[in-house]
Amino acid sequence: MPAPESPVTGGPPAGAARPSRLDPAVAARLRRTPDGLVAAVVRQHDTGEVLMVAWMDDEALHRTLTTGRATYWSRSRQEYWVKGATSGHHQYVRSVALDCDGDALLVSVDQVGAACHTGNRTCFFTELPVTAEGVSS
Repeated sequence: MPAPESPVTGGPPAGAARPSRLDPAVAARLRRTPDGLVAAVVRQHDTGEVLMVAWMDDEALHRTLTTGRATYWSRSRQEYWVKGATSGHHQYVRSVALDCDGDALLVSVDQVGAACHTGNRTCFFTELPVTAEGVSS
């Protein structure tokens, strides 16, 4: 019998095994971290702007593919979260691609509002100086 679902997230309670309904053919192609996760790089579908990086387990990927709403696994809260469920800054999924090694996903979305929890459009707003010789701008 599956673990009871959390009333808040619709996922298993913290510490429980995370069962999944992901297509076994897709699941077989994933190379996960030791804690069962795959990095998800999220970009704006029409501009290619990189918005954020999050983590998905098999069930989060299944939910993303079948609902069209970006769903992630929160490592800090140990629960599923649908982007925008509390902030109103939704991600409507246009496509999902698996990289050649199976260890990263590229999620193309239509982002409504800010992608970053700081309120910025993207999480990548802090430029670092590149001082290597031979690098031209």
